[in-house]
Amino acid sequence: MKNKHHIFFLLLILFSSANLWSKTITVCSTCPVKSIQEGVLQAADGDTVLVKKGIYKEANIKIDKSITLIGEDMPTIDGEEKGEIITIGTDNVTLDGFRIINVGVSYTTDYAAVRVVNSTGFLIQNLELEKLFFGIYLQKSNDGKVLNNKVRGEAVTEFNSGNAIHLWYCKNVEVTGNDVQKVRDGIYLEFSDNITITNNLSKNNVRYGLHFMFSNDNRVINNVFETNGAGIALMFSKFMEVEHNIIQKNWGTAAYGLLLKEVNDANIKNNLFLENTVGITVEGSNRLEYSNNDFTSNGYAIKVKGACYENQVINNNFLYNSFDISYNGRINNNKFDGNYWSDYTGYDLNKNGIGDVAYRPVKLFSYIVNRTPETIILMRSLFIDIIDFSEKVSPVFTPDDLMDENPRMKKIAHDRN
Repeated sequence: MKNKHHIFFLLLILFSSANLWSKTITVCSTCPVKSIQEGVLQAADGDTVLVKKGIYKEANIKIDKSITLIGEDMPTIDGEEKGEIITIGTDNVTLDGFRIINVGVSYTTDYAAVRVVNSTGFLIQNLELEKLFFGIYLQKSNDGKVLNNKVRGEAVTEFNSGNAIHLWYCKNVEVTGNDVQKVRDGIYLEFSDNITITNNLSKNNVRYGLHFMFSNDNRVINNVFETNGAGIALMFSKFMEVEHNIIQKNWGTAAYGLLLKEVNDANIKNNLFLENTVGITVEGSNRLEYSNNDFTSNGYAIKVKGACYENQVINNNFLYNSFDISYNGRINNNKFDGNYWSDYTGYDLNKNGIGDVAYRPVKLFSYIVNRTPETIILMRSLFIDIIDFSEKVSPVFTPDDLMDENPRMKKIAHDRN
């Protein structure tokens, strides 16, 4: 017992000494230390570099120590378009409270306002990034957080712009509370696993609001993806949760709210798909569960392109879409059950809230439009109503077993919190 007390007091002394040894280095125009890079060079592990309000024309700031670099009253770091601005290359670094502008643009090097390389335990928060190529670029870095940053690009095409928040070969990262606009992709993941993306706004981006490639076990929850080239693109990935998001007004000839391509074992739940050209377009994806979503006023609610098996579409609301379900082919291995369809005209004699007549959501006209898009001009004609009715009675071109046996009579109340 005596030895345990000695060990405890020794650890307490060491901890207290470490706190006493750490120092704060202040940077300002009238301070002994006038540049951020000089402050970083003077710092040791555990120190804080406090940067006062002002404009600091610096680029290629290298952080290779476990320090806290914090701005007071949002000082501006102006990279003067000389290339990368801040590069973090060690563990346990905090970067907090700066406006960073004028990243260099290159078509051979992905210059970023902030790059984190081979690091763990990083915290990047409360930054305002403008006039950039890439914003926050995480490279082979794990167990970190990217919180409450604001990124504003000036992208016109995807070829002359980078991504706001970019993850490459990363694991266990939290991306929360960021506002990213007018870049190529708002948030991009490639070969990155166990990433949590919550409470972000991704808007007005040229290509995708969120883009996954070869990234598994990720969670996308409580975000807004609005007026992007396309909302979310999930490709070649598995074990995903996409829940409680608002995906809206992604409108254009090649736009959609959510693309699922070669995605397996995912949950798409409690999302709002509002006024998109296509709510969800899906291809080569299996064992997905779409439940408790609202598809409202989209061109297509769900467009199934093919090779999709063992999926479930359950307890969703399909409200005033031009086409609820579009199907490419006559083979159906998916379950549609207990959804509300605003076009359903059946009856409920026993008053149990379930329609007594099964509903076929695939219209023959959607099959025709998929093959000959110009025929969309006939959409409201009586002729189209007649052929759709005849196909429902005796399916020839659409899957004869694709039906909802338990269509709801009333809109389903979904929890959007």
